[in-house]
Amino acid sequence: MNKIFEPKLFTLLKSGISKEQLISDIFAGIVVGIVALPLAIAFAVASGVSPEKGLVTAVVAGFLISFLGGSRVQIGGPTGAFIVIVYAIVEKYGIDGLLISTVMSGLILIAFGLLRLGTLLKYFPHPLIVGFTSGIAVVIFSTQVKDALGLEIEKLPSEFFEKWVVYISNIGSTNLYAVIITALTILITLYSKKITTKIPGSFIAIIFITVAVQIANIPVTTIESFFGEIPNTFSFSFPTFEISNLYIYIAPALTIALLGGVESLLSAVVADGMISANHRSNTELIAQGIANVVTPFFGGIPATGAIARTATNVKNGGRTPIAGIVHALTLLLIMLVFASYAKLIPMACLAGILIVVSYNMSEWRSFVSILRGSHFDIIVLLTTFLLTVFVDLTVAIEIGVVLSSLLFMKRMSDIGIKPQSHIDSDILEDYSHLPEGVSVYEISGPLFFASAKQYTEVIKEIGFKSKIMIIRMRHVPFVDSTALHNFEEMIKTLQNSGVTLLLSGVNDSVLKDLRKHDITLLIGEENILNSFDKALKHAQGMNVTNPL
Repeated sequence: MNKIFEPKLFTLLKSGISKEQLISDIFAGIVVGIVALPLAIAFAVASGVSPEKGLVTAVVAGFLISFLGGSRVQIGGPTGAFIVIVYAIVEKYGIDGLLISTVMSGLILIAFGLLRLGTLLKYFPHPLIVGFTSGIAVVIFSTQVKDALGLEIEKLPSEFFEKWVVYISNIGSTNLYAVIITALTILITLYSKKITTKIPGSFIAIIFITVAVQIANIPVTTIESFFGEIPNTFSFSFPTFEISNLYIYIAPALTIALLGGVESLLSAVVADGMISANHRSNTELIAQGIANVVTPFFGGIPATGAIARTATNVKNGGRTPIAGIVHALTLLLIMLVFASYAKLIPMACLAGILIVVSYNMSEWRSFVSILRGSHFDIIVLLTTFLLTVFVDLTVAIEIGVVLSSLLFMKRMSDIGIKPQSHIDSDILEDYSHLPEGVSVYEISGPLFFASAKQYTEVIKEIGFKSKIMIIRMRHVPFVDSTALHNFEEMIKTLQNSGVTLLLSGVNDSVLKDLRKHDITLLIGEENILNSFDKALKHAQGMNVTNPL
């Protein structure tokens, strides 16, 4: 039996890591650390918190996720997906509320892992993920317009429409220097890879533009003028809270946990495909949980697996968690030595980096592709997208999950329940020589609460016209308690009308559930046959014994 918590690093250290691979991992970790620097600062600023909180998160959470995680190459830290939810929590509950929500989300993630829900979270439907990811991208872009244009706005409203109303009413205060800096940042970030792939474009943009702004003394807002000094030390502190008020943080904590869990496992799956390996999903969730429990006490924000940084790690030769640990140590060194220079970064430069991030997150090609598909998928996609943009990410995820589940159940019941006139021709041929008074109904698919009522109603309708009814269950993989209850009531109703029921092709798992609920006693063990042929012979024998 697989262990629930078994970090990949410990397994790899036992088997041994070659010197060549160790050197490769160290190099990849340094590169990823440089990539993560501007992103960690930008994600923190966009989330409405001070820049050092992003750096602290990348260092502490990044180290713990690599040290304890279930993936060889996962890189953890703050991500763009959290910007919307962090900003909303800070607006509503303050910094202490964010820290409490993050700790609670970590405990939830640990519980997910211990309950072996790692594989379950991977089954979030694709339209749901694209819907809230695209919605987050739109919201991130909308939050960066102020700094991208250099608008002089004291306080931005959190609502999407109100934000754009304020932008339009203040368009006259646009700073041309900020616009040029934003455009240059975007161009450098996108096109620097044509010159070098070793140094990330966002890092080149920050160095080049920050130096240019300082030398030319260009009048634009910087991190220093907006936030003040960036501390280069760590501090350990407890958030203040009242136990009686903890319940108010359950909803944001659950949102952080679900979003973090899904994103980290998606990142791990993508990484698996790149290196032909398999991650340990439950171990990964527990590691993510521990990171989110510990990081807030150092002043950090929510963290998860970062797909872009993980891919950068793989492309630069990282193959063990040592690369992720080196990435965290690289950021720590940069924070301790160069934090005083980071305060000089122009806000317009960070806006340009985040506009590129939002474009990459938008998944517009997947969005358009889903719009051409099933109307069920379109409903989930648009509902999640619109709720994320115009209402709240928490609401979007909650309603998206429920809606996806309901539509899945509807589709399953539609697939499984077919009137006899729509049964495939080969099945009709099977039933063409049935003895008089014998009818057959086949259940196709799971017998669960979404489909149970319809199945039992159809079976009763057919059964009332028969003396003996054979229910074929060869394609029933499982039954749930709702279905068993409905099934029992249906059997009693038909038996009271003088109808004898036979079951055929019941698998061992379903038969076990039928026995637990005494349904086999109700039908009679002798009337449960392992094949349709045997059930048909049994029905013919009953007809001879009890002629109709």
